Amino acid sequence: MMRAASRTAAGKGVQFSASPVLAVKLPVWRSRVVLFVLFAAFAALVGRALWLQGLSTEFLQKQGASRYARTLELPATRGKITDRNGQMLASSLPVKAIWAIPEDVSEAPPEKLRELAKLLDMSERDLSKKLDSDRTFVYLKRQVEQETVDKILKLGIAGIETRKEYKRYYPEGEVLAHIVGFTNVEDAGQEGMELAFQKNLAGTTGTRRVIKDRLGRVVEDIGSARLPHDGKDLALSIDRKIQYIAFSHLKEAVEKHKAKAAGIVVLDVKTGEVLALANLPTYNPNDRSGLTGAQLRNRVLTDTFEPGSTLKPFTIALGLENKLVTPMTNIQTAPGRLTIGKATIGDAHPHGMLTVAQVLEKSSNVGTAKIALQMQPQQMWELFTSVGFGQQPKLDFPGAVAGRVRPHKSWKPIEQATMSYGHGISTSLIQMAHSYMIFARDGEMIPITFHKSGDEPIGQRVISSKTARDVRGMLEMAAGPTGTAPQAQVPGYRVAGKTGTAHKLIGRQYGNKYVASFVGFAPVSNPRIIVAVMVDEPSNGQHYGGQVAGPVFAAVTANALRALNVSPDTAVTDIIIPADAPKESL
Repeated sequence: MMRAASRTAAGKGVQFSASPVLAVKLPVWRSRVVLFVLFAAFAALVGRALWLQGLSTEFLQKQGASRYARTLELPATRGKITDRNGQMLASSLPVKAIWAIPEDVSEAPPEKLRELAKLLDMSERDLSKKLDSDRTFVYLKRQVEQETVDKILKLGIAGIETRKEYKRYYPEGEVLAHIVGFTNVEDAGQEGMELAFQKNLAGTTGTRRVIKDRLGRVVEDIGSARLPHDGKDLALSIDRKIQYIAFSHLKEAVEKHKAKAAGIVVLDVKTGEVLALANLPTYNPNDRSGLTGAQLRNRVLTDTFEPGSTLKPFTIALGLENKLVTPMTNIQTAPGRLTIGKATIGDAHPHGMLTVAQVLEKSSNVGTAKIALQMQPQQMWELFTSVGFGQQPKLDFPGAVAGRVRPHKSWKPIEQATMSYGHGISTSLIQMAHSYMIFARDGEMIPITFHKSGDEPIGQRVISSKTARDVRGMLEMAAGPTGTAPQAQVPGYRVAGKTGTAHKLIGRQYGNKYVASFVGFAPVSNPRIIVAVMVDEPSNGQHYGGQVAGPVFAAVTANALRALNVSPDTAVTDIIIPADAPKESL
């Protein structure tokens, strides 16, 4: 019956969609809202497309480039360091840094990873620890020699890459370690001249923009490259031959006297150039494994000590300059002791009546103190500071210390007396060497330098030429057969100098440890070099400056003068060393 009704409706021509049951009545405003929403969404998409394609292009390009573009650093070659004759003291060798993409390397066969660890000179455990990193880049080892790099690359391990860099090489090793210094793995100076002239030696690195794939391989160069500017070479005043001479004889002295440490410096009297400087203990800058602070210390510049009798020539020079005494003025030193207030100072041996020249020759504390006490403390203080004591040396070198000279207003008579012969004052060895310029240069001081110069600087007068020559003659006597340093004599050359032996302060008291020193110059007729030697804590039976430091001075001076082609100034070649040579007073 239902089917019949349907057929009847169809037969009467009634449309199925026109059925009142299926008719939907929607408000007009709802359709308009839907249409507006669709239009707004379309407009938003158009606006966003315009924003991304037009206004945000630069930002988006940067974001994209950050995922594939890289700026490579082009290392500059560090400048060379040479001695005064152009001999190489420090140079840069090309090496490679080995780095890895841990994710890729981890898939390598175990046997290849074992071989890689062996070539990198590291344990398999340490290598695995590095490769377990979740980073996309990790250094495995820096500054690897090319021979080793080639063997690593032959393993064919995916994810292992190399980067060009430089490694510093020091052909003179421990001989020049304290002057040249060294650089770190980033090729930045850490000590010595490498540190002092880091900016000039390092140069300026360059850059290169490239596109890299996910394996770190460069697939395309983009943009312009900025070329690196290599560092400037540095020519030092050091003479490599004289440096080796100084170092080798200083080392012999340390071994012979079982000393704790030692230092030596050689200056050119004409130019103020430092021709040699050595310290012991030392280190090899090419292999710094196990390096200690004691090895690093540049004692010639950074360590201070009481100069002892090497300071006596300045006290006597001041007495001559102020016309308080002459070289032939008699000074009574008997009975070898002098009481000042509650304190007593003494000589190693009683000498009786001595001339001023003999006071220096025999190194009498009593005679020197009697001369000093005729002066005002300010006069002594002014002379000490004028030759550089208590003043930081004006050197382009890190770590040079000032030493200590107390203000003259606080000096007590006993302090003035002891300072006259080098106690109660502290200096570095390079300060002592520099101060003797006034005797070697007829009363003038000139600056000292580690740079090759060759030109004679303008001097500053401190004492008169006559006073300087008078003291020079006394110093020649002190280094002669009847002085405290007969072992400082040099065959064929007249030498002048002064010994120093000082107790070391242990806490607040002087102990039975000594610093033995000698400062002198040669040839006396026309001084060319100053040599200062310091031996710290000699402990093999001898501790006087004449016994310990004097022979080092003689050996270095003799060889250095020959290396500089300085003509002998005396026909005397026989050295007289008396068995009972006088000892300097402590």
